[in-house]
Amino acid sequence: MSVPDAETSQPDSTTVDSPSGAQCPVRLDEQFFQDPYATYTALREAGRIQRVSLPQGTHAWMVTHYADVRTALAETHLSNDVGAGREAFERNRDPDKPPVKWDPALSSHMLNSDPPAHTRLRKLVVKAFTARGITHMRPRTEGIAAALLDDLAQRAADGDGTVDLIGDFAFPLPITVICELLGVPDTDREAFRDWGSTILSASPPDVIAEARSNMGQYMASLVAAKRAEPAEDLVTSLIEASEDGDRLNDRELVSMVFLLLLAGHETTVNLIASGMLALMQAPDQLAKLAADPSLMPRAIEEFLRLESPVNVPTVRHTTAPIELAGVTIEAGDLVLAPLCAANRDPGKFPDPDQLDVTRDTAGHIAFGHGVHYCVGAPLARMEGEVALRALLTRFPDITLAVDPSDLRWAHSTTIRGLKSLPVRLS
Repeated sequence: MSVPDAETSQPDSTTVDSPSGAQCPVRLDEQFFQDPYATYTALREAGRIQRVSLPQGTHAWMVTHYADVRTALAETHLSNDVGAGREAFERNRDPDKPPVKWDPALSSHMLNSDPPAHTRLRKLVVKAFTARGITHMRPRTEGIAAALLDDLAQRAADGDGTVDLIGDFAFPLPITVICELLGVPDTDREAFRDWGSTILSASPPDVIAEARSNMGQYMASLVAAKRAEPAEDLVTSLIEASEDGDRLNDRELVSMVFLLLLAGHETTVNLIASGMLALMQAPDQLAKLAADPSLMPRAIEEFLRLESPVNVPTVRHTTAPIELAGVTIEAGDLVLAPLCAANRDPGKFPDPDQLDVTRDTAGHIAFGHGVHYCVGAPLARMEGEVALRALLTRFPDITLAVDPSDLRWAHSTTIRGLKSLPVRLS
């Protein structure tokens, strides 16, 4: 998932042109970030494919129907190669906007590459993230969740009973798990949290650049330390990983650890928070889940479908003319395939805006589709299930502490996540 290279910005506004030339106004402002689904519904009703302009002034094609999004994600002539895509980004940039800045030190990972380079990189990391590979992490994840819930209860008791479910639970759980998996020392995790939050925020470009620089320097020193003193962790495993004699070079190692750290926790943070918000707003579904805990795995899939943690994955560019959604797209154009739009397409999922923990969610694409399907999906599912099961067992009467209209979502076209989630514990 395209977390590290997300295009985030302060609110902006733009218009969308349909292929027929009709104007369909779209504002990428606070209203869009708060509720992208109204925009996607309007775009879907206007046609299968539209021209859009992102906050930083990048012009692209966007598809919003489920079938077209899946097609785009699997299209071999839609490239994720960042280096090769620079010309396309410049070609499709509003001349009044500054050029997109690239950071090669943190961009040489599998998400920003195409086969065969992508195939090579993925082979060297995929073994650590299989469902079987993360099974041994469940007991430790349960222990972390239990400790965080103890702290949550104490914090609520010391105050007015209200806590921030994201800052106090949904964020620290997956960041602790991924840092332990990578072998990041306890003393450095707060810095990781600050850098990661800044990189994915709508902070000024120079602030984000400084955070990326600090993250890159730390990653390089971490890789060097693990080379000197190998340990039982994923960074050491990546250093030692070999496929037919091939190994990751230092830049690839730094970029890969960067990707795994950010993508490895951001998806789960949003899954836990959005899933809990959906349940608190649908008491009947919460009651169903409480009455039959065996529904939790299915509920996790429904949470992922209803509020996909990643909205728009990587901005891809065409390497040759392609036919998409009935339109010929020239080489060198940019294409967006929003996962949130596909997963709420009524043509695929009836009553898509409604939470149904018994729904058949087969085919949802919250983790992407095609060769770039999220390698960390088994880990995110396990963490989400452990977190929500423990939370609902400990605090079955948890309620939202603010009006839903007061909640704020991240200013990002890539991430679909709440900034905070105030809740009241029983």
